[in-house]
Amino acid sequence: MMRTLRWVMVGMIAFSVCGFARSQERAAAGPAESSAAPLSQRVVHYQIEARLDPVKKTIDATETLSYKNLTGQPQDTFPFHLYLNAFQPKSTFMREVRLSGTRGTSASSKWNPKHYGAEVVKSFVAEGANLTSQLEFIQPDDGNKDDRTVFQVKLPKPVAPGESVDFKIAFHDQLPEVLERTGYKRNFFMVGQWFPKVGVWWHGAWNCHQFHATTEFFSDFGVYDVRITVPRNYITGAAGDLVATVNNPDGSKTVTYHSDDTHDFSWTASPDFTDVEDSWTGSAGTVKIHLLVSPGHMNAAPRYIQCIKGTLDRFDKWYGPYPYDRITIVDPPHGGFNAGGMEYPTLITGGSTWWEPNGLKLTELVTEHEFGHQYWYGMVATNEFEEAWMDEGINSYTEVEVMDSLCGDGHSAINFLGMTADDAEMQRDSYLTLPDTDPMTRFAWKYMSSSAYGTITYGKTATVLLTLEGMIGGKTMRQAMHTYFLRYRFTHPTGTDFLKTIEDVSGQNLQPFYDQAVTGTKILDYEIDTIRSDREDWYLKKIPKAQKGKTVYNDLVLVRRKGDFIFPVEVEIKFDNGEKVREHWDGKDRWTRFTYLKKAKVVSAEVDSDHKIRLDSNFFNNSKTAKAHKGATRKLSNDWLFLTQFFEQLVAWLA
Repeated sequence: MMRTLRWVMVGMIAFSVCGFARSQERAAAGPAESSAAPLSQRVVHYQIEARLDPVKKTIDATETLSYKNLTGQPQDTFPFHLYLNAFQPKSTFMREVRLSGTRGTSASSKWNPKHYGAEVVKSFVAEGANLTSQLEFIQPDDGNKDDRTVFQVKLPKPVAPGESVDFKIAFHDQLPEVLERTGYKRNFFMVGQWFPKVGVWWHGAWNCHQFHATTEFFSDFGVYDVRITVPRNYITGAAGDLVATVNNPDGSKTVTYHSDDTHDFSWTASPDFTDVEDSWTGSAGTVKIHLLVSPGHMNAAPRYIQCIKGTLDRFDKWYGPYPYDRITIVDPPHGGFNAGGMEYPTLITGGSTWWEPNGLKLTELVTEHEFGHQYWYGMVATNEFEEAWMDEGINSYTEVEVMDSLCGDGHSAINFLGMTADDAEMQRDSYLTLPDTDPMTRFAWKYMSSSAYGTITYGKTATVLLTLEGMIGGKTMRQAMHTYFLRYRFTHPTGTDFLKTIEDVSGQNLQPFYDQAVTGTKILDYEIDTIRSDREDWYLKKIPKAQKGKTVYNDLVLVRRKGDFIFPVEVEIKFDNGEKVREHWDGKDRWTRFTYLKKAKVVSAEVDSDHKIRLDSNFFNNSKTAKAHKGATRKLSNDWLFLTQFFEQLVAWLA
């Protein structure tokens, strides 16, 4: 999810990726057959029948969950998520929002009852036993007895290893007015995290965290067969292939979707969508593109299509094949901002506005970012509760790579009225707002604040990986990403798996870098402190006039490490005879001095002249010249004046 776009626009906090409802009809009613060659272990099989009440904003549904016990030991206690219960005044989610805010909701926001959400289990049966009265709400993270986002149930007898158990559940959802990427806005419905979902047995224990203000989702791969009943005039999209549509006598219709080898199911419905269809063909076959556009946003449709095709192409070539035959993009309506910028397997929500000029790449950034989640969240499927950087951060890094390829290096975020901004710069700027509060490896809900979570998880991770790319080379880094994806798709890898893959491919010991950048909070900052040239014949009573190329100078360049992050750097030193010298410094001491006896004066020195070290917190002190360049100062002040005036006018216009 794009929780924070690093954009300077309109105070920009981000929207900070899954299924085309395939138009080809397969079988009629009943669960569709799963594909013959599973891509995942398929631990779960959800069969859900749901009916939407568009007036009451509710869903009534039944769910049959078949769970295959691949844990290697008998299991008699199972935890389940009830995510919609986060939208209650005393939930852990709301306590956290009130303290530090979250996307779309400030800490001081009043809580409107229309934002209430609820998920009630009406009946729960397992293996013929009615266990409804035995459901127990638990709070594994904070002990908040008022939080009802996780419950557990104990079975009468354990499920043996390799055996399966069927859970039959009836439940009722009260959807909130859209927030946290789920709910309604007028007659638009974005339905995510809406059904009781079993936890994941991971590293020898159940992993089923509460819903926090700064966490997302983690679940097992499997099969989904979902039947949804909506008013007949509603257009639907979902994280699966459309296998049947049946008109009912009461003016409703029932649509049936099927999905294999995914770990979630979401859907959308509205009578106002314009359905735009296209396709793209890659190494794994043809992918149907299903774009659902809200009123007033048709001008964005070509941008969505062009971006999604380009993104599919880059991911296919660089990281690995996209194995699904569909991708659905949902364009939320006016006022539905909180539904935008979210990822589900094979379905993503975008974000566009009627006023957005082509030079502002908001639509493209959100589309690319959310599709990228198809790989790092959708297929690699890391634990975002505990290692959010593994999805959001890696995805922000590949976002930079893809956007540079699609839009051009240097203006991949903004290229408008002479102003340019690069996505990599935006990621770094985001990181520098709170650079040292938390390590990247912090559990998502334990960050100092939601702002710290966003800047570190997205901006810092992207900047760390861009710096790592500078260390090992772009070609090697891309091969490492490709290897990581192919090695761990359809599993649940850890950060250690990712970092070791980069070491395996690069053949380098990167642990000293990881210790500081990934698990540490140190700040990297090197500066050129002093440059100076002193004549060798300074002591003569009558000093002759200097002659270029003949007069000898003692030249000095002093470099300092101002931060506590130790990193090897290169220093490029230029002399007035056109000579350049490259010096290497291990950076371990607080400073180093380079001296030369030359028939030339030093005119400038620069740390990291190739601009590989994106983690450097202050680029302005990386270089120094013997003489000041007034033109650079004048250009910077003029650009800043133009930038501030432009955005003041833009904000006034939008208001």
